[in-house]
Amino acid sequence: MLLAIDIGNTQTVIGLFSDDSVDSGIGDGDGDGRDGNRRPCEQGLVDHWRIATNAERTSDEHALTIQEFLGFHGFSFDEEVDGIAISSVVPRCTAAFREMTERYFGFRPVVLEPGVKTGMPVLTDNPREVGADRIANAVAAIDLYSGPVVVIDFGTATTYDAISGKGELLGCAIAPGIDISLDALYQRADALRRVELVEPRNVIGRTTVDALQSGAVYGFAGQVDGICARLTDELGAATIVATGGLAAVIAPYTSCIQHLEPWLTLHGLRLIFARNQ
Repeated sequence: MLLAIDIGNTQTVIGLFSDDSVDSGIGDGDGDGRDGNRRPCEQGLVDHWRIATNAERTSDEHALTIQEFLGFHGFSFDEEVDGIAISSVVPRCTAAFREMTERYFGFRPVVLEPGVKTGMPVLTDNPREVGADRIANAVAAIDLYSGPVVVIDFGTATTYDAISGKGELLGCAIAPGIDISLDALYQRADALRRVELVEPRNVIGRTTVDALQSGAVYGFAGQVDGICARLTDELGAATIVATGGLAAVIAPYTSCIQHLEPWLTLHGLRLIFARNQ
């Protein structure tokens, strides 16, 4: 089985894929997945877990956490797990997970870094600046929907990646993430307090809670529609795909998002792992 690990600045997402889903030919890069026969990201995903990213955790602590997750299904990494794929934007965590894999699993992980086969040309001025999670997202999006495609990832930052019809990562727009933006508001405005990010009762809020929820949900939805309109002006007609922890909150209030894929990054890691065997 394959462990796909996406280490973000705020959270780390771990997915456990069955062997069949890794070996069955998913990810041939032809984009056939856009029709009814497409292979969804969830195919073969046995389970998934989300933990806080903590650069202070050691490789031993990571091993203990994963062992407990696997134990929920009666699995052990001594017998069932035979592959690990990692994307990371936190170098200290990358090192800890790499050490964990080599010590406890007895093999080297596939870490999405220079030298790893992705099948995704990166046409930015400095490809090394592009986050590993963004490359994994682009690989998965092209596999599922062909191109052109725009991938919106609602993470610590909200990223808008543009992928051409030829399957090339052209570049992106980056905006402050939803949580970061709201945290800044709460820190600078003493009279405002944290609220749950859910559908507001009205656009015109009659309480402070309603007003904050309206401004957050409709404000970020408006940002998405505005940026995507400008991206497609340059890129041409494109499929718009959303992923990330808060994608499900904002996507229903946008007019441009066509597909919601919570496990897009994990699917991309699965494809990249298969291409490097």
